[in-house]
Amino acid sequence: MLNFSLKRLRESHEGPWLFLDLLMLGLLMINLALLLFDALYDTELVRGGLNSLSPALLDWYRPINANFILIDLIFVSIFLAEFCFRWAVAVYRKTYLRWYFYPFIHWYDLVGCIPVGGARFLRLLRIISILHRLHKYQIIDLRDTAPFRFFAFYYGVLIEELSDRIVAKVLTDAQEDLRRGSPLLDEIGNKVLAARRPVLCRWLASLAQHYGHSIQDPTLGQVLRAHVQQSVGRAVRENRQVNNLRLVPVVGSSLEKMLENAVADIVIQSFTNLLTEVTPEKVDGLISYGLAATGAEEAALDQEAIAVLDECLELLKSHVSQQRWKTVLNPETD
Repeated sequence: MLNFSLKRLRESHEGPWLFLDLLMLGLLMINLALLLFDALYDTELVRGGLNSLSPALLDWYRPINANFILIDLIFVSIFLAEFCFRWAVAVYRKTYLRWYFYPFIHWYDLVGCIPVGGARFLRLLRIISILHRLHKYQIIDLRDTAPFRFFAFYYGVLIEELSDRIVAKVLTDAQEDLRRGSPLLDEIGNKVLAARRPVLCRWLASLAQHYGHSIQDPTLGQVLRAHVQQSVGRAVRENRQVNNLRLVPVVGSSLEKMLENAVADIVIQSFTNLLTEVTPEKVDGLISYGLAATGAEEAALDQEAIAVLDECLELLKSHVSQQRWKTVLNPETD
């Protein structure tokens, strides 16, 4: 059912244009109905049916059919006048970047005005564009209409089928590249990351120094220091040799506590020095050592990672290839 909102039409800032759209919509429907009837009238079957139903109606329409081009030209003149008026307004408002863009964007309006052949039925596109504009401004609601649901469903089917096959093809190509040992990862490392290696080293070094200074800060580093204090204290108390200090008369507990605090301070300070003393040169050396130290185990690990990625892509392909639109037609298959 087509819902029409007169309230939205009154409240819309484009009210005059929407009224014009409604007027043109009515004229287009009348024109297309006449075109369809006139095309059917040219067949012997329809003329014979009209003659059997009402010979007077057949005789009345015969001169109209003979001069139908003149009647269609009346509609064409109205459509062209409206087209030129909208074009002039678009130029005045500077709707498009160039004044001559309008006829190219609204080509179907212009081509539909050709009063010969199949070009006439391009006026149907004009009806669709007007309905879309009215639907956009919520003047009418097409969602509850059977044609809208029909076309929306099969449009969704088409898009899903195309997108699923495109995605599956892309994933298949990615799998083949991985199985052949695609040099993409090496190229990323050599051409992209290597060129920016000094910048990355400086960034990592400054990040480490920032965290080191944050730990040294009395306020920002309090949480980490408290955590290290608790962890070291628990480790010290669980150590058998340290527990023997409790056997020392009088000072045993104090020695244990002193040792716990000293170890915690040493750990925190060592970690802080490690971070604050990081330099870009040290980061670069660490990266160079890590890249040079790759061996058979690392190669095997790379192959295993590629195998895992290949299986993930295969699962993703099977999931993408599911035709979900079939569950709409037959929910029991879900």
